[in-house]
Amino acid sequence: MSFIRKIKRNGKIYLAEVENIRINGKVVQRHLRYVGKEADGKAILSCSISEVEIESVKLSGPLMALHQIAKNIGLREMLGEYAPEILSMVYAHCLDYQSLNQMKRWFSRTDLNLILNLEALTEKRLVNALDSIENVDLLEKQREIFERTKKYLKLQTNGVVYDVTNTYFHGTKCKIAKYGHDKENRKGYKLVQIGLAVTQAEGIPIFHKTFPGNVHDARTFSDVSKDLGRFGITRGIAVMDRGITSTENTEFMSEKEWKLLCGMKLDEKKARARALAGVSERAKKPDKSPAGRHQKP
Repeated sequence: MSFIRKIKRNGKIYLAEVENIRINGKVVQRHLRYVGKEADGKAILSCSISEVEIESVKLSGPLMALHQIAKNIGLREMLGEYAPEILSMVYAHCLDYQSLNQMKRWFSRTDLNLILNLEALTEKRLVNALDSIENVDLLEKQREIFERTKKYLKLQTNGVVYDVTNTYFHGTKCKIAKYGHDKENRKGYKLVQIGLAVTQAEGIPIFHKTFPGNVHDARTFSDVSKDLGRFGITRGIAVMDRGITSTENTEFMSEKEWKLLCGMKLDEKKARARALAGVSERAKKPDKSPAGRHQKP
């Protein structure tokens, strides 16, 4: 019959299953298998990998990587009381975007309770977390986050890429939701304009800003450029698409000593005049083709 034997080695107590057998008339112990060890008077059992059964699989590794980056930047300290809830939404957006009412289910399939020391995630806490963001100076908070990110990643800020997109809005309580030009041609929806500035070299967000849905893209940059000044970015090169450029913008950029890389719109009259001028120039040039050389004047 087998039994458990305690084996002391290097100050630790190991547990092994052994049995007594008789060899050449003598009783000796034969080792059957390692069982575990003893700590603080309690047995800690081990098991073979073949005996392991998977009960559930949880998302962990990518979340730990994101959380380490957040710790290096110091995000948790900057986000206040609802930092765990805000960070959980940020991580979900990075890895597997979920709407607010799906966050609780997603949370249960992760190890965020251990990573963020968050016992549970409730919809009420998530809503309160979003409300808490609205009660701070968003631009100043973004400036603080960017300053730490710039230092951590050693970012270059001599170039800025800026673009504007619009998103449609359901509801009646958003003051800046207005009817305007929808780039995706959706009909009947109020819009909110979202401008985003990122570093040209690395593509890291500097800050974003929202505008009423009826404000044209070109009118947003003069406002954004002033805000860039709060971030210590007062000149450099700005990269924009042709929807944002305008005469007013280009004059403003020149005055503020910004360099501009963008597409420029040509009105129909200028385009037609250039086309006609090109035709006239071609008509004045002699025909150097073989057929042309044999034509009589």
